[in-house]
Amino acid sequence: MAGVWALLAFVAVIIVWNAVFKRNIGEAMILGFVAVCGFAVFGGTEDGGSAWSAIEHAVVDSMQEEVTFAGLAFVFMSYLLAKTPVLDKLIDLLNSVLGRLRGGPVYTATVAGGIFGAIAHVGAAVTAAVGSVTVPWMKRSGVKPELAATVVAGGAGMGVTFPFSATMFILVGGLAAQGIMQADEIVKPLAIAGLWCLGYRIVLSWFLIRRNGIEPIAESDRIPFGRSLRSGWTSLLLFLPILVPLLLTRGPVAEALGTYSGVGEALKKPVALADGTKLPAQPYSMPDVISLITWIPVLMIALVLFLGRKHLPRTASGWWSVIGKAAPSFGVIGITIVAAFSASNVLADLGLAGQLETVLSGLDAPAWIMAIAIGVIIVAIAIPLTASATMAAVGPVAVAALAGAGVPAPIAAAAVLIFASTEGASPPSGAPIYVAAGIARVDPVKTFLPLLKYYCLPILALGVGIAVGVLPV
Repeated sequence: MAGVWALLAFVAVIIVWNAVFKRNIGEAMILGFVAVCGFAVFGGTEDGGSAWSAIEHAVVDSMQEEVTFAGLAFVFMSYLLAKTPVLDKLIDLLNSVLGRLRGGPVYTATVAGGIFGAIAHVGAAVTAAVGSVTVPWMKRSGVKPELAATVVAGGAGMGVTFPFSATMFILVGGLAAQGIMQADEIVKPLAIAGLWCLGYRIVLSWFLIRRNGIEPIAESDRIPFGRSLRSGWTSLLLFLPILVPLLLTRGPVAEALGTYSGVGEALKKPVALADGTKLPAQPYSMPDVISLITWIPVLMIALVLFLGRKHLPRTASGWWSVIGKAAPSFGVIGITIVAAFSASNVLADLGLAGQLETVLSGLDAPAWIMAIAIGVIIVAIAIPLTASATMAAVGPVAVAALAGAGVPAPIAAAAVLIFASTEGASPPSGAPIYVAAGIARVDPVKTFLPLLKYYCLPILALGVGIAVGVLPV
């Protein structure tokens, strides 16, 4: 059970160093990673290979993660936006329409997260797309930066809680291969479960708005719609960096482009589940070749450079100064992301998924106890792993365990996906946390406790309620 102990040590070291000794999260994540490496060096990896080689590959892979690039790119994008009036004009326009509504940008971020999640399904991409506009808007409306980052990161999980995500297909593919249920049986339960999760987030937004005293924008501060549209219509182009990658990866344009380019002719590697079951190789699709989380910040930066060109430096020395002033913002977020993914990779080499699967297989209790136990285990796995990796590792056995306790398989599958959707709100390793923190330009650790309190644990409770029938699906 070295992987389980390493996970506990990873979380404990981070909490102690950051919360008890009051050191920054970058240092805490490095020490947490070192603790995990200690288990690999002294206890060995699951396959018996070189621990040092596993650690080296873990670090290299983490540096090549697209979320590492995206997190830093969003920091730079946010810094550039602050140097130009482009976003200010867009926010003036949005406030002209929704500024009279108390907490308008918070509600917008929540509902937009649900809509975008149902389309894009990738947690970090949901955070990137929604947060690019709503985080600065919330900050301008008086919302604290850490709360703004919390709201958009907390909505990332809705990419998993609605059909038809890759995570869902990984889970139901394994279940269908084992004869537990058919793929189409989960669509209705998961769609309703997703609406429960969205409904909770809307109620939470209402609570947060009132608890934090967020008021409507004063009428004297709201520019009439016609005037704001005339002066700031070009700022609406900021939605293009979100819409263009989305159109190229989803819908008829994406299908036509995929057919023309022959993307679907190549096959991905078969997905291997923890129990040895191999799902058939699936063809590549446009989301596999055009990454939303990579291209949204790249296109956003390019557009800001164009729209804000009159307010940005025109000399090399001027740009050197701008980059130098932005550099401190990269440090903590960059180190934290690399350490988080590196630790995740080493934990996988220690056999964490298989060890937790063994725990799941040995559970035998009433349905409500099983639901709580399985929920806690899946949430724990989703701390270092993505939702898709979690479902590949323990998804089918978790559903089988719940079904054995009397929960109908489609409902059990929906509940398990709800549990896994906490990946975006599970400190300290959730990728959406760092994307949101980068956009808000805030220390990610300030979102940890709110995410646990307002999103992670309540979503766990929703999954349990769905599994035991308290919340009908």
